[in-house]
Amino acid sequence: MHYLKIFSTLVKINVEQELAYRADTVINISQLIIWTAWDLLALSIIFTNTASLGGWGAGELVALLGVFRLVNALMAALIWPNTERFNTAMRDGTLDYTLLLPAPALLLVSFTRIAIWRVVDFVIAITLIVIGVTMSAGGLTVAGVLSFALLLSSGMVIFYSLWIAMLAFTFWFIKFDNNVTILQALLEAGRYPATVYPPWLRMIVTFIVPIALATTVPVQALRGELQWWQVLMFLGVAVVVVAVSLRIWRAGLRKYSGASA
Repeated sequence: MHYLKIFSTLVKINVEQELAYRADTVINISQLIIWTAWDLLALSIIFTNTASLGGWGAGELVALLGVFRLVNALMAALIWPNTERFNTAMRDGTLDYTLLLPAPALLLVSFTRIAIWRVVDFVIAITLIVIGVTMSAGGLTVAGVLSFALLLSSGMVIFYSLWIAMLAFTFWFIKFDNNVTILQALLEAGRYPATVYPPWLRMIVTFIVPIALATTVPVQALRGELQWWQVLMFLGVAVVVVAVSLRIWRAGLRKYSGASA
């Protein structure tokens, strides 16, 4: 309850900040709608020339686009603003005050700045997933839908964990300002199904840098391509990624001695 109260307070503060700049919010939402239309136009162009892409139909790629946009919305709402703030705090010493507050440092680092207007991005992403599922509803099963929801949630956690690890590296490399850029580049690999990549690259984006677990794999579960043991295996990968990221974060905190040191 203590953590929930802190989180709700941070959300309230960010809502007040967004309401102070209503015109910016309207412009940002308008740009978001335009980019969504552009993504759908790109898919329509692809499917005017082919019936499938890597064995995936139009509806499945629309659902994949929705999953991609959902992960991207998480990145834009939390990761981008808080990374910039964290990197600045590392150099000017204000991170010291954050670590001294009577609250978990990871909670404050993750949610101090939230782009509240990005909730529209979440709505658009979920709408795309529903539309994509409706377009390819032939083989849907209850098990597939449940596996999709479970793997999608674990994929979001995986991407968040990768970000935590990237932030922790800043404790060793103070000028590591490219942590968001690296994540952006990695995320782009999840825009299309992993099956379009050669086997060696597919292995990298699935197990070494598991971006596909946040995008392609949930839709594969929805398509009924995964066995129960594969779902458990991918969930196990998520647990490992979270555990390793938290260990890196704690190691970084132990190394950090303050800006004045």
